[in-house]
Amino acid sequence: MRKEAAILVVASAGCAMTVLDTNVVGIVLPTIARDLQASFAEVEWVISTYVLCFAALLLPAGSIADRYGRRRVFLFGIALFAVSSLACGLAPSASGLYLARAVQGVGAAFLLAPALAIIGHTFHDENERSHAWAIWGGIMGLTMVVSPLIGGVISSSLGWRWAFYINIPVCLLLAAAVVTLVDESRDPIPRTLDIPGIALFALGMFSATWALIAGPSHGWSSIPVLVSMIGGLLFFAVFVWVEKRRTHPMLDLELFTARPFVGAVLAMLAYASSAQVMASLLPLFLQNGRGNGVLQAGIAMLPFAIAMLIFPQVGRRLSPYLESAGILALGLLIVALGNLILMFAAIQQGELLLISGMAILGTGGGLLNGETQKAIMGTVPRSRAGMASGISTTSRFTGILLGFAGLGAVLASGVKSAVESRLIDAGVSAKPGFSEYVMAGDFERAIAMYPHDLTKTLNGLAQQSYSQGFAGAFVIAAMFSLLASGAVYVLMRSKKSHSQSPAI
Repeated sequence: MRKEAAILVVASAGCAMTVLDTNVVGIVLPTIARDLQASFAEVEWVISTYVLCFAALLLPAGSIADRYGRRRVFLFGIALFAVSSLACGLAPSASGLYLARAVQGVGAAFLLAPALAIIGHTFHDENERSHAWAIWGGIMGLTMVVSPLIGGVISSSLGWRWAFYINIPVCLLLAAAVVTLVDESRDPIPRTLDIPGIALFALGMFSATWALIAGPSHGWSSIPVLVSMIGGLLFFAVFVWVEKRRTHPMLDLELFTARPFVGAVLAMLAYASSAQVMASLLPLFLQNGRGNGVLQAGIAMLPFAIAMLIFPQVGRRLSPYLESAGILALGLLIVALGNLILMFAAIQQGELLLISGMAILGTGGGLLNGETQKAIMGTVPRSRAGMASGISTTSRFTGILLGFAGLGAVLASGVKSAVESRLIDAGVSAKPGFSEYVMAGDFERAIAMYPHDLTKTLNGLAQQSYSQGFAGAFVIAAMFSLLASGAVYVLMRSKKSHSQSPAI
């Protein structure tokens, strides 16, 4: 069992790197924006290109690993992640950074998918497998707790580029461990790759994301944004049409004929887009809206992160008393409450409101994080567990992507509107580019456009405007999770789920 335990640690470390990178970059994002003089749209793309490629390639990466060897594909993912991390650290511009981040997202997909398959292949006994997944979940939760602190320490002591450079020695150690410990394994009957499905899904996601990110700067009624929105819908429609007619589709749409399964997937999307996404958004609020330094913001994230770590265990204790539908609905209600309290914290700038809002948001997120995967797997027959697990993970990252882009659009529009109205109230004439700099969190460049005696006034105005924009984003997140709570409960209670124990 010692070798199996070592393999579990190595595979879990590969998975944890993908989460660590996302959350560490969230903490250093305001510093990146200022250093590279990035627009708010470019700041969004730094996160979005990574998550887009990650979400689009998770399912095909699993199929490729099953066909060509999980160990081989895992090593390929590690190598690609290391090389792209170096490119991110060396990026001379925001566009160079988000293009390197796209490649890093591809590497992350080829890290996570084979790592999960290696764990599933290593542990055959049901009890051993359950214990292995519990340890894996603990490692992932711990990663979420420490990543804001790691990001804060790295950025304040070494600079933001080391948030990427640090991945390189870790990848080298991980690769050495994989070569030493992990035996090659393949699926004897591998799934065929669905190239049209992969391409259409990726194009649909890109079009929808581009429209959400470009909307605030181009205008929601502008031709490029409308074309991108319509194009995204068309790509998704063609994707559904193609998948229905393929013998071996990337996404088995028959699973979505079961209402409990739809409810569980909706819960995952709502959790990811209104709670988990805050791991990337809250650092922007803490640094740009409240004036915290990067290390201070990392420490301030602890109420959210610790609650996210603890409450999956609480959810397990609730399972004898509440069905999945009840736990998911309760978790989404708590997420809605947490977002509403953060809305008041953004308006009133209260420390107690901020801490309690983040803790409550993390509480709901923790309940959902522990229950969403279990609920999805519990609504399908065991023979469809592989496809359902892939849909679950893809839904998670799709939710993060659309949540980040959508809430980012609300934030950007709110900040721009607040800046313009507050400048009028302060009797200061608006200068071209001022609101765009504030949207990007580059207050120094924005304030430098005006005489020195207005510095204090404009700095307060910029922070208040940023907080007001975030208040709108928190309200939208709360409304979505509240509506999803009711829909999930109705869908999952509509008929009895298939009787089976959860599988990953």
